[in-house]
Amino acid sequence: MFTINIYLKFAIIFLCLVGGIVLSFVLGIGYTWIFIIIGLLFLASYLLLGTVQSASEMLQKMDFEGAENRLNLTYFPKLLYVTNRAFYYILKGSLAAQKKDNNAAELYFNQALALDLPSDNEKGMVLLQMSGIQAQKNNWTGAKNYFYQAKKLKITEPQLKEQFKQFETAIENRGQMKVAQTMGMKTGQMMMPGGKRRRPKMK
Repeated sequence: MFTINIYLKFAIIFLCLVGGIVLSFVLGIGYTWIFIIIGLLFLASYLLLGTVQSASEMLQKMDFEGAENRLNLTYFPKLLYVTNRAFYYILKGSLAAQKKDNNAAELYFNQALALDLPSDNEKGMVLLQMSGIQAQKNNWTGAKNYFYQAKKLKITEPQLKEQFKQFETAIENRGQMKVAQTMGMKTGQMMMPGGKRRRPKMK
């Protein structure tokens, strides 16, 4: 999709609005309203779309710093079109998670979930991220809750399906580990300090 460089967009907005207003005072309204209209259209485009798409492209190229700097040029995220606002919070959450700032990531992902995500793929991706955050906090109950919510969705993206399989394996392995630990504790109850096994009393 074609996008205009954000700095070029800022320049067009400034020149058209300021230039149009100045020319209207100098030359009269005449055709100067065209410049003002163009400036207002570019301003509306910036306010509704922000820098989400270009930041997303940078993030896909693993340019985390560039993506964060570009996303920070969206000065009014609450004015974004609702879908773009959701993606804005997803990107902010992903960048925070990449920096291991799980509390901020969780906050942004929750804000994204509260909005109108375009498909189950996006919602599933956010829920999987939330599940991963809970797993990092060693809160496996919370991780499972988010994961099972995500599993109810209709995921069509092959790469995301693979991530689901990998995370499900991690959860299953965690469950097997807990069972093994429980069995070990039960077995250990028959052991004396120093590793000596108690002899059962003879009747």
